[in-house]
Amino acid sequence: MKYRSIGTTPETRRDVSVLALGAMLFGSFTDEQTSFAILDRYVEAGGTFIDTSDNYAFWHDGGQGGQSEELLGRWRRSRGIGDEVVIATKLGARPLAPGTSYTDNAEGLSAAMIRESAERSRERLGVERIDLLYAHIEDRAVDLEETVAGFGALVEEGTVGLLGVSNHAIWRVERARALAKAAGVAGYEVLQYQHSLLRPRFDVPETIFEDGSLGHAGAELLSYLRAEPELTLVAYSPLLGGVYAREDKALPYDYEHPGTAARLAVLREVAKETGATPGQVVLAWQIGGPFPIIPLAGASSVAQLEENLAAVDLELTADQRARLDATR
Repeated sequence: MKYRSIGTTPETRRDVSVLALGAMLFGSFTDEQTSFAILDRYVEAGGTFIDTSDNYAFWHDGGQGGQSEELLGRWRRSRGIGDEVVIATKLGARPLAPGTSYTDNAEGLSAAMIRESAERSRERLGVERIDLLYAHIEDRAVDLEETVAGFGALVEEGTVGLLGVSNHAIWRVERARALAKAAGVAGYEVLQYQHSLLRPRFDVPETIFEDGSLGHAGAELLSYLRAEPELTLVAYSPLLGGVYAREDKALPYDYEHPGTAARLAVLREVAKETGATPGQVVLAWQIGGPFPIIPLAGASSVAQLEENLAAVDLELTADQRARLDATR
């Protein structure tokens, strides 16, 4: 395994594995025995960075979520896992009531809800301090100053280590960080956005993104990383739900455009040259690139995890990387 640092403050900075494990479906769609086996193998291989959320997976049973955090708590206790494994979770997108969703009834990011949600997550995970806590989605009904203060208070109290943000407009990320700096409190240091080799369309409106996607890592976010090298991008859905593994699987609608076929063709050429799978090439491309990117990949079996883990040691040549980068 390889490692990189996230965060800048000595008291909260952590070294984490360059491949993060997504636990979204653990305890719901993925049963406990399988989930435990995947987690055990990940840690055995040197993995130290696990990602979840307080609303995973509310859509499994129409509830409010929490199954993933609860499973991770049981796994931690049964295995004697301490702070050697960094667990990140998110809040703000948990449905306020069963049968609703984050699109119409999210808990949001008021200071009171941030505190309440974080406390519930600590209890489910069985931790005294959440290593990394994200604002999951935007809440424009709450003043940004209140949200910043709410997160900052938890860091100051020691119940949260690092702060992160996901699925926010970059201008709001920068504004929140400026407000935090002005107030002398901790600000966002980790950005979690969807990022992969294939490039999506950004102009397609979604339920919570009326002007087009704010959840993908595009040119604006990447240029932000160039300007702020202390930030880290955690790239969720790097394998696009198995698209790279199966040529017969339909692409997500926002990837259906002329540039996709050319990038897939180059990816398959490089995979053939390296003897790796296309998915392994994608992960290696992210891990070894110029930006501080940590791919966040889930797995529903130990075999899937093993394939992902093998990407950590895959070294792409400068020529292969240039061809992957240059394809339009």
